[in-house]
Amino acid sequence: MSKQLIIDGQPFEAEDGTTLLQACEQAGVEIPRFCYHERLSIAGNCRMCLVEVQGMPKPVASCAMGVNDLPPNRDGTPKQVMTRTPLVKKAREGVMEFLLINHPLDCPICDQGGECDLQDQAMAYGVGGSRYEENKRAVEEKYLGPLIKTAMTRCIQCTRCVRYMTEVAGVEELGAIGRGEDMEITTYLERGLMSEMSANVVDLCPVGALTHRPSAFNARPWELRKTETIDVMDAVGSAIRADARGAEVMRILPRNNDQVNEEWISDKTRHVVDGLRTQRLDQPYVRRDGKLEPATWDEALAVAGARLEGADPRKLGAIAGDLAGAEEMFALADLMGRIGSVNVDCRQDGAKLDPSLGRASYVFNATIEGIERADAILLVGTNPRIEAAVLNARIRKRWRQGGLTVGLVGAAADLTYSCDYLGGGPQTLTEIADGRHPFAKVLADAKQPMVIVGQAAARRADGAAVLAAAARIALQASQGKDLGATTFNVLHAAAARVAGLDLGLVPGEGGMDVAAMVAAAGAGKLDVLFLLGADEVPMDKLGGAFVIYLGSHGDAGAHRADVILPGAAYTEKVATYANTEGRVQMTRKAAFAPGLAKEDWTILRALSELAGKKLPYDDVASLRKAMYEKAPRLAWMAGAGAENVAGVEGLAGRGGSMSPEPFGVCVPDFYLTNPIARASAVMAELSAIKRNAAARPAAAE
Repeated sequence: MSKQLIIDGQPFEAEDGTTLLQACEQAGVEIPRFCYHERLSIAGNCRMCLVEVQGMPKPVASCAMGVNDLPPNRDGTPKQVMTRTPLVKKAREGVMEFLLINHPLDCPICDQGGECDLQDQAMAYGVGGSRYEENKRAVEEKYLGPLIKTAMTRCIQCTRCVRYMTEVAGVEELGAIGRGEDMEITTYLERGLMSEMSANVVDLCPVGALTHRPSAFNARPWELRKTETIDVMDAVGSAIRADARGAEVMRILPRNNDQVNEEWISDKTRHVVDGLRTQRLDQPYVRRDGKLEPATWDEALAVAGARLEGADPRKLGAIAGDLAGAEEMFALADLMGRIGSVNVDCRQDGAKLDPSLGRASYVFNATIEGIERADAILLVGTNPRIEAAVLNARIRKRWRQGGLTVGLVGAAADLTYSCDYLGGGPQTLTEIADGRHPFAKVLADAKQPMVIVGQAAARRADGAAVLAAAARIALQASQGKDLGATTFNVLHAAAARVAGLDLGLVPGEGGMDVAAMVAAAGAGKLDVLFLLGADEVPMDKLGGAFVIYLGSHGDAGAHRADVILPGAAYTEKVATYANTEGRVQMTRKAAFAPGLAKEDWTILRALSELAGKKLPYDDVASLRKAMYEKAPRLAWMAGAGAENVAGVEGLAGRGGSMSPEPFGVCVPDFYLTNPIARASAVMAELSAIKRNAAARPAAAE
């Protein structure tokens, strides 16, 4: 059904359920607004969106008036909506005048200057002066944590921040106190916001009341060079924009992508930016007499190349880290293969994922957007709030619509939505798979069931059996529903993992995985270990193995290395990544790597020549051509989903016994998961605050 309207003299057909504001926007008419946001509930409290409707005695707030709420004309003609009449113009000018009564005149020192909705709309819809001469109201500043700087005198009480924290982030710690001119936005307990997505309120704030504290007074928007890229802090692959000035990335903001992150990003994604410029590896190093010393590229490559060339292939291993791009992983695997080593692994955490079964066995088959169609979700060994905060917000969005049942098997956690805690370990999985647990019926009765398996389950010694049990549950839940592989979903925590599995970076026949390589190194049975940004390996257990480290930051791997080859961070290279749902995306170069650091694949290409196994590509186009031949799926950047269910069936058929130990925690500290985050002072502060808050409950608790 639809509703016939006449908007500014032009006939328009509006869908049932839309508001007047949405209808006007669809008709190409711009409507000013402050409180309205398409992803938040309607507040209707700023009155900036007033329009005139035929037959109504006064202007109407278009954000809160549905097209179905309009009374019909007596003669049956469509209702006329007018947005440019003198009445509307005068009403908007009056509203703007009221909003500016108490707003301070500090645009020159406000970080919102240059991208402020209030500035833009005051110019477009306001008047040139004010008739008010009374003293302006002043409001005490509030502490919202180390990420959000407040200037609450600027606040116009649009309540976007309150609605966001309550509805999207799911942390009800922000609200309004007082009434009338005494109303103030504040936290209830006067402490920082304890949410992994709190900084999105700064993007939502239409004035300068909330700004980014870590980047306060650093730059103006027009000074920055904008680069559209993607995030690698988790496996969601959120769309972001990296703003740089000169050779330095100054800030990271979200881009809209309805299929992945909508318009939200996590606090780690946004504020890890200071970690991009601290503790950087900007020149090669070689260990001499037990001490790392600066070296030239020729010296470092010669030492590393000689070690690779002279190594026994059976005693040579390579591990790819969590932030590596597909290009460098492919080059590393190619080099190891030419040397003759099958000891290659991208599963730094030891996850028992097997790419030989097919892509459906290790990706999020339902897609992130597909969560909104689910009516029953079983979480196995995962805490999506910590492992993939933006994806967790999508689950909460679906939960708020009603009709969703969530069950959790694993470590108990506050997920920001209600869930049934089913148990802590594999015993519960066995009961569900056998149909003896009540949640088995919930999944069977659901039209769109989903099983989401996290890395805390996959990385156990019995991870293969756990994955097989989860796959059986998924297949049972999808019987007779024509859902394909979408019922079974793997939630990754590392940005590089899916592309690494696509490329087959797992041990070949008779090869060693990460745990076996570490054990062999400790026992003196591994001579050379190549770490491609791999810093989560237990470095103290590598014994006397010769370690070559290629990475961007001076983290654990660089401290243990015998040769350091400085690489580029994700904002400094054009690299391919596949997110947890298998969606292939590319980063873009927002700045150049510091000092003598170079893009990772070029280092591997130069190293291969000195190792006596020259790689056959001299430019990135040739490399990608060879990479696409190895993994054709990485050439497809059109989307995600539609994987063959045979992969899930093959996984389910593997079986295996599971130990009774409960599932652990995949990400012990949300803020310190990778070398870039550990180099960030902001992340360190947030981590400390989180630990202290957990150790010191509030009085109300």
